[in-house]
Amino acid sequence: MSSDPLDYGRLMQHALRGVVREALGVAAETGLPGEHHFYLSFDTSHPGVSMPDWLAAQYPEELTIVLQHEYWDLAVTQERFSVGLSFSERPAMLTVPFDAILTFVDPHAEF
Repeated sequence: MSSDPLDYGRLMQHALRGVVREALGVAAETGLPGEHHFYLSFDTSHPGVSMPDWLAAQYPEELTIVLQHEYWDLAVTQERFSVGLSFSERPAMLTVPFDAILTFVDPHAEF
């Protein structure tokens, strides 16, 4: 961690987490508008990540999820989000701190 208070890399990461938080917040409140959908990759070993043991065993380092048609109970707080998804027809609830996110893509918006 840099001791520079103007560590622009850190500031940029913080700002981008805010974009992800707001985009997920919109989806949680009103659903995904139009053709928007999200690909999110996250570090499954990051502190605060919660997922079923069977899923963690399959993805011990990283997992990419897609929020598009079939997800439920999406909830967003300042520090994390949680969502229900199906993996090979097995339902799972995931909780992911924003600090654990590695990539976020909305192909419809080319973001």
